[in-house]
Parts: sequence; C-alpha cells; structure tokens
Amino acid sequence: MLKVGLTGGIGAGKSEVSRLLVECGAVLIDADRIAREVVAPGTPGLAAVVEAFGDGVLAADGSLDRPRLGSIVFADPDKLAALNAIVHPLVGARSGELETAAPEDAVVVHDVPLLTENGLASLYDVVVVVDAAPGTQLDRLVRLRGMTEEDARARMAAQATREQRREIADVVIDNDVPLADLEQRVKDVWAELERRARAA
Repeated sequence: MLKVGLTGGIGAGKSEVSRLLVECGAVLIDADRIAREVVAPGTPGLAAVVEAFGDGVLAADGSLDRPRLGSIVFADPDKLAALNAIVHPLVGARSGELETAAPEDAVVVHDVPLLTENGLASLYDVVVVVDAAPGTQLDRLVRLRGMTEEDARARMAAQATREQRREIADVVIDNDVPLADLEQRVKDVWAELERRARAA
C-alpha cells in the first residue's frame, strides 16, 4: 500500500485532482467528507461542538450550520483550535478504519486540507500539493462558491502559505492551467505513484 497525502489551499482545485486520481484507480479517503460525517445529527461529535460553541451553530433541522460555525472560527484562531481539537481525532480514527479496509496493493489517497497546518506530512509515503496562485484561489472562491471577497480572504489567511505547502511537497500539481492540462498532469503523477507502490 502506498499512502499519499493530498493537500492544497482552499480554491486551489484539490477536489478536482482527487476526482481525477479516483478515475485513475486511487482509493480516496476524504477528510472533509469524514469531518461532515463525524458531526452529523445524533453523533457525539455534534454534541461536543454544540457544547463548545452553543446552540447557535445548529440549523433549524438540528444539523450543524457550517457557514455559521465557519464565520465564528475562521476569525478567531483560539476557537478554530478548539473546533479542531474536537473534530480531528474523530476524523483520524475513521480515516484509519477506511485505510485498513483498502486492498494491500492500493494507492490510498488521503485528501487532507490542513495537512501542512497540522504537521501531518510524515504520516504519508508521498505528499502531493495542488498549487494555484492566490489570485486564482480568490477568483474561484468568489465566483464558483459564492463567498464574499472578505470571507474568502479570511479562509485563505487561516491556512498555511503557498510556500509552506510547497516546502513539504514531494510532488506539486500546478492548477493555474486549463482542465485538459490538469488531466494530463494528474495522469503523469498517477503513473509515478503506481511505480512507487510497486517498488514498495
């Protein structure tokens, strides 16, 4: 098994790269998706979040109001740390279960948005960073995700810098390119990951 850590700044296009890697044959473990699962209604995770941040972070249907919670934590590093202390151990445990269930010869791609920030590079055989210029990220967040420019800048500022991410990268995928170029680059990276998996 080859364990790959995939990361990139918000709006860099990491989701698109993970989708393409799955098309190539990767087993994907998506930390964001798991982070939503562990705070679903009725979970101990959601109860812990409500205890820490109050009932105001709940939507009318009892689910987590993620935009509301985001607006609280991304403006306050201490509150963000408190949220991470609740969610990250739960995500780590579930990710471990999914990795154990993968075939022995699999290339397992862990899609981890905060891999750099949380010092997790050493957990993976290969770290792949999806990189885009800050202007590209900002444009995608505002145009495609409907964020205000202020919110988008706050989210970007709460993450590691572009330089910090590139420092831990074994492989960098440039995503300031047309989709066809990105697809070819991901295929090339996949060939390299398969080669490393065989060698291991």
